[in-house]
Amino acid sequence: VCVNTDGSVKQPGSTAAGGGLILDLSGKCLGAFVENLGVCTITRAKIMAAIRGLRVAWRNGYRKVLLQMDSTTAINILTSSEHMEHMYYILVQQLQELLNKSWEVKISHIYREGNKVANFLVNKGHSISIGFHDFEVSDSGLSFWILYNTLDISQTRLI
Repeated sequence: VCVNTDGSVKQPGSTAAGGGLILDLSGKCLGAFVENLGVCTITRAKIMAAIRGLRVAWRNGYRKVLLQMDSTTAINILTSSEHMEHMYYILVQQLQELLNKSWEVKISHIYREGNKVANFLVNKGHSISIGFHDFEVSDSGLSFWILYNTLDISQTRLI
């Protein structure tokens, strides 16, 4: 399965949210989640969403997972071997515990334009109560973005 996650902070010092979804190989949504994280940094929100996404995947019995995130900063922190003194050390430890389970997980970067479904979910996370919430896969907004993603509509990206 593919686990796409994202995190956001509306403004520094305001609420952060994380979210994500699990897709099968055909692009069918197998589950989605959002989480209002309270106040934290954008990088922490993205890392926490990745950890939550992997926990959801594990809990649902998926043992071959591609985790996709649109933050190279978060990916570098999560995959670095030098994190003993890092401010996200505890989160990296949580991820390492997950990765040490009996499954195959690959972490890769996805451009923001390819991560619109997770971004849609994260935006919902800012307007819900603090904590974790499963998201209804039947939600019309989510269905639209999943269809958009499945059709693989291209977008110009300036680099």
